[in-house]
Amino acid sequence: MTIVRLSAATWSLAAVSVGVLLGGCSASVDVGTSTTKMSSDKLATIVAEKLAATTGQPKPDISCPEDLAGKVGTTTRCTLTADDGSTLGVAVKVTSVDGDQINFDIKADSAASPAPN
Repeated sequence: MTIVRLSAATWSLAAVSVGVLLGGCSASVDVGTSTTKMSSDKLATIVAEKLAATTGQPKPDISCPEDLAGKVGTTTRCTLTADDGSTLGVAVKVTSVDGDQINFDIKADSAASPAPN
């Protein structure tokens, strides 16, 4: 099995290009609860999968600070962290809710923040 390791520069470049690629990217998830809400862990997993599928890169390290409420217009910010410690913000915005299904758009920032020294 071949393991692909991306250099920090490659991931940073890929992360920046994600902003261009994800301008109209969206996702849809059935959360299966009475209160329509998606856990921060599930949201991070879905965002990582969508980014990987869009860029053709391995799933990035994504963290989301809070659960996503199933209300149109609700937003949250997730963070992509590259191997070198640089980060890229990823905005998530709920576009529609159909019962337990939350539909949302994903948009990565256009520039990464450098790793802390």
